[in-house]
Order: sequence, then structure tokens, then C-alpha cells
Amino acid sequence: MNQHLTKAKRITPRKPKWIRSGKLLYLFLIPLFISTVIALVSGEYGHFLKNGIGFVLLLAAAAATAKGIAQEAAYHETIITRAPKVPYKTMAMVLLGITVVYLAYVAGDKPLLSSLFVGILGSAGFGLYYGLDPRRDKLPDMGDINPELVLQTLNEAQNKLAEAEASNARITDRILRDKIDHAIEQAHLILETIQHDPKDLRVARKFLVVFVDGIADVTRHYTEVDSDDIDGAMRQRLHDLIDDVQTRFDKELARLKANNLFDLDVTIDALKAQVNH
Repeated sequence: MNQHLTKAKRITPRKPKWIRSGKLLYLFLIPLFISTVIALVSGEYGHFLKNGIGFVLLLAAAAATAKGIAQEAAYHETIITRAPKVPYKTMAMVLLGITVVYLAYVAGDKPLLSSLFVGILGSAGFGLYYGLDPRRDKLPDMGDINPELVLQTLNEAQNKLAEAEASNARITDRILRDKIDHAIEQAHLILETIQHDPKDLRVARKFLVVFVDGIADVTRHYTEVDSDDIDGAMRQRLHDLIDDVQTRFDKELARLKANNLFDLDVTIDALKAQVNH
């Protein structure tokens, strides 16, 4: 029974995607937009100006919320990363409070104290619902390797793979496209392996620079040439090249995994020595 319990996954209710993306605040823009338009049509330019400023403030808060949630999602999906530099959700929380106070006190002619109370309540509710921005860097033990070098190398490799994926999507040769897709998947696995053990970067950095850059350049140049101008011999050379890249990626991935197993074996032996001491 304990074994089953250890494998059990915690089930947590998930908000609908449109709410989790921060688009909930955009719903509140609808009545504000309608009232702004009505004020304009009615010739009440003072109310139009007040409502218009409130609309812009709320729109900015909604946009910052969506940006912050997307930024946080990327943070949690990445094994090694810095905390977001710009705290968009915190900015949105403060901006929402200011917007509520403005709409209540300036546009709604409500008492200042009650407006401040509602504004603070709105900011607190935002913080409880969406949470704050991540503040802790996710930097595991990297030994004597500079964390900035690791982050820079991984980011550059990810960007190159994204370029290769975009270029590969435009290749009409289905067999070649599938081969490049497989090579890109292997490269992503290698990057993931390095993130789990950043010390592997010491031996894999040259591989990343040469092969990841290479596959991005090949796919980009291929899409820049008219497919009708590529003869059979050139096409075969390209297929053979991607096959060689796949083989090289397989070897690199196997080497990294073997290195991790060696590190685990050394750790186990060291722990056994401490226990027996």
C-alpha cells in the first residue's frame, strides 16, 4: 500500500486556461468601454475623459497580468533560470489598486476612504488569486562553472533550435523535415540533460556550439533556396548530413547519460564509505 501511495500524484483543481492566462481582467473592460462610449456619444466629455483614463489604466493592468503569468509559466517550465527581472504581476497588482481607487473616487465620486479601502481590497484579492512574481533564481550546484555561462549557452542553444524549428516548418521535403525534427528533439534532450547536471556543459559546450548552430544554419539556408533548384545529388547529400547529425546527437546523449551514471556511482560509493566509517 505504501508503494502505491508514493506513486500517487496530487490532484489539484485547475483554473480554465483563459483565467490562468490573466484574461479575466479583460472582462471588466467591457462595461467600462461601454460607459466611455456612451459618455462620448452623449457629449459628456468630462465623464468620457474620466472613464477613458480608467479604461487605459485597467487595460495596462490586464496586459501586465497576462505578461507576468506567461513569464512565470516559462520560469516554472525551465530547470535553470534567473528569476524574472521585471515583476509584471506585482506591477499589475499595484496598478489595479490605483485603478480601482481612481474609478471609485475620481470617476465615481465616492468618498476617499471607502475608495482606498476598495482599492486595497482589490490589490489583495489580485495577490491572493494570481500570486506574486517568482523571486528566487533556479541555479543548482554547478561546481566551478560560471552560472552566467551556463544560462547564456543554454539560451543561445534554445534560440538556435527555435530558429531551426521555424525554418524546418517551411521545408516541403517531408522525409527531410521529419529527420530534422528528430534531430531537434535529440538536441532538446541533450539540453535537458545538461540542465539536470550543469557540470556536463564543460564537455558539451563545443558540441552545442558546433552542431546546434550547424543544424540551424542548414535549415535556414535550405529554405532560402528554391526547392526546384536543388538537384537529386544535393538533396541526397543533405539527407546524409542530417543522418550523420542524428548519429552524433545519439552518441552525445549516450555519453552524457553515462557520465551522469558515473557521477551517481561515485556518490553512492562516497555515501557508503561515510556510513561504514
